[in-house]
Amino acid sequence: MRNEYLGRREEIVLAQREWEETPLSARIAVLARLRQRMALGARALAETVPTELAGGLHRTVADTLGSEIVPLLAACRFLEREAGRILKTKRLGRRGRPIWLTGVQTEVERAALGVVLVVGAGNYPLLLAGVQTIQALVAGNAVLWKPAPGTEGAAYALCALLAECGLNPDLLTLLETDVESVSEAIAAGVDHVVLTGSAQTGKAVMRQLAETLTPATMELSGCDAVFVLPGAELEHLARAIGFGLRFNGSFTCMAPRRVFLVGLSEVEVAQVEARLAAMARELAPVPLPAKTEELLQELVEDARGQGAEIALDGLEDRDDPRGAGATLICRATPAMRAMQADIFAPVLSVMRTADLGETLAANGACPYALTAAIFGPVAEARRLAGRLRVGNVLINDIVIPTVDPRVAFGGRGRSGFGVTRGAEGLLAMTTPRTVQVQHGRIPFPYQAAGDGHVGLFAGLAKMLYGDGIGNRWDGLKRLVRAARNLR
Repeated sequence: MRNEYLGRREEIVLAQREWEETPLSARIAVLARLRQRMALGARALAETVPTELAGGLHRTVADTLGSEIVPLLAACRFLEREAGRILKTKRLGRRGRPIWLTGVQTEVERAALGVVLVVGAGNYPLLLAGVQTIQALVAGNAVLWKPAPGTEGAAYALCALLAECGLNPDLLTLLETDVESVSEAIAAGVDHVVLTGSAQTGKAVMRQLAETLTPATMELSGCDAVFVLPGAELEHLARAIGFGLRFNGSFTCMAPRRVFLVGLSEVEVAQVEARLAAMARELAPVPLPAKTEELLQELVEDARGQGAEIALDGLEDRDDPRGAGATLICRATPAMRAMQADIFAPVLSVMRTADLGETLAANGACPYALTAAIFGPVAEARRLAGRLRVGNVLINDIVIPTVDPRVAFGGRGRSGFGVTRGAEGLLAMTTPRTVQVQHGRIPFPYQAAGDGHVGLFAGLAKMLYGDGIGNRWDGLKRLVRAARNLR
């Protein structure tokens, strides 16, 4: 458990080195067996996730199967099919090779990082840490997995399945769920950290990583935006936003929190707000921790004090004190705290903007940049997508497409850096190692450079990189004269 890595670090490092030297096909075979076992025992694995997760989130077995088990299986299949191609050694041919390196053969290998610490999140305890873990293992690393409190049973179940599939237990170590286990593991020495959590947690971990210059991938908080363009299909928009607010009890970092109505007429604005209000009233109440309720109340009071219209107050209007309904804030402005806060609660702020310039400025006031959704004609949506500073853009959809195992996922700004999942996520679990072999016997590179080399290098530069035949011909003549003198 927590101190196990400290006492077994040498064995774990040795096991990792042996695992990295194991053929990739054998590593993938372990993953294939895992997929088969998970598929046959999908319900049993889903039942290891508690029905009551952090923050009072209620999760049914069906929810876990759909939101975690099936996407995790898809991630396994993706790695089985694509890991060989993605991690294949790349041999650089003659094309583009500088002439002075004639005879040098270059290969770029993908080397494992070593020991990777995966810090899991409580809202998707199997999918997020699970994908990160299997990517790290397929890439040849050993993994330390720190589950979120209350989810250790699910983490243990997946670890046990991997052991049954032939994985050396020294390659996957479960840590205690408290925060001290992360600090102790980093202090003992790890080669990379993958953290999914809040921006505040990310900053705390980064402070410790800075002491040893340990690299990290940070998948952090979100306060994601939805952009509604003229021509958007409003019924589809309302359904999609309703799903995003409802999905996983709104305990999702890329749930919609801000809606920008871009260049819509007064009639269109009224239609959108009416549909969003009708949708929000139908959402079932969700339990919220006391701190989250307090924050939500502060956000509503701040918005009201700055002139917003509180169309729905999920705390004040609720019938059941054990849960909060959806909160809808209309006539929002960028300065309102609700437009800049990461919160796991069904709250939505709606802002009207006249054009794309105002929209981009208002959106940029929020420090979080995880995903964005755009609803409207595809051509116009694509133009807006190219100007958004986010990790993922969804056009006419919300949340669901991001579980595509081929797609890298990560944020910018306060939402973190680096990516997980997809080909880029797998490559992030490795580091490039370049091997270059000299087959020629050119003596010039080993000579000490002196005044005689000035003409050589100047001629070479003019011949290879100058414009026009005249300049290149002159460079060649200077090169030949300098070479003769040196000889």
